[in-house]
Amino acid sequence: MSRPVPQIREGIDIEDQWVVLVREGISIAFYMRQPHEVMASAVWRALERYRQAVSPRQPGWYVDSSGDWQPLDSEGDAVIRKRLLESSALVELIERPDSVTGIAFNYRGQSKAVAGFEEEERERTCALEFRLPIEFLDEQGPEWIRSLAIDLGRELPWNSGHVGLSLEVGSWTRTLTPRLREVTRRHPGFDLNQLDRLALYLGTKLRPPAWLNFLGPPVLNELGGAEVLRSRLHSPSTQVEALSPERAVVSLGPVPEAGDLETGDTLPAYRELARVLEPWLYVHKGEWGGLTEAEVRQWERRFL
Repeated sequence: MSRPVPQIREGIDIEDQWVVLVREGISIAFYMRQPHEVMASAVWRALERYRQAVSPRQPGWYVDSSGDWQPLDSEGDAVIRKRLLESSALVELIERPDSVTGIAFNYRGQSKAVAGFEEEERERTCALEFRLPIEFLDEQGPEWIRSLAIDLGRELPWNSGHVGLSLEVGSWTRTLTPRLREVTRRHPGFDLNQLDRLALYLGTKLRPPAWLNFLGPPVLNELGGAEVLRSRLHSPSTQVEALSPERAVVSLGPVPEAGDLETGDTLPAYRELARVLEPWLYVHKGEWGGLTEAEVRQWERRFL
């Protein structure tokens, strides 16, 4: 039986206003080893689909070229559309600029105009993330989230992707590190996603297992395809669905789970998939937010 998702909220009081710095939520992420120009229109359509899905809530602010937050009014919307359809795109949208809410869109596009993107810098990738508030898990249901994720990725040439519980961090300050370290060590089902780093270094490697795992070329082909992968996974809660001859989604149970190492809930289905995917798992070099390289290595291998 799945357990309730633990509430992880950290914030500060500013003039009698509670500002949330960290909250639990759902992350839908895709990684594509294709230049931005190839899929600019598909990314724009995915953003429109996301905005439709979360309505009446909406991203209301965007980051301008100077790094400042601007209202996403009709003028701002035109700026974002133009930016997404140009040769390279860095787009960050959020519901509120002063407090994380679970509604956010983040895209780090890599242009073929960037020297070495297609040949020398094989680690670069286009990275895309949609966030959903944890409340959607009860209000809309896990099957709705799963269908939305598949729909968002339908036109995107993704190599990999994942959907699951994630901690949304508005600004990773030094004071937050002890709490984030504590939560991720106790609850391995929570992810921490730093899209800017992944866009530079992930390539076609894979992030650690999540509730839903999107596997495409080259990894799925090197595994032998969806049928061979299915034969290597024996957890009764795991399902492997082929989306096309080259792409599949692996579901680890009917709902995303945080796990709890203090009570012995180690997420065995996640661990089984991690062992199968270990040769392709991403290894980050250096720090990750406020975690040291050694802590990052331990966190990335939490299911192994």
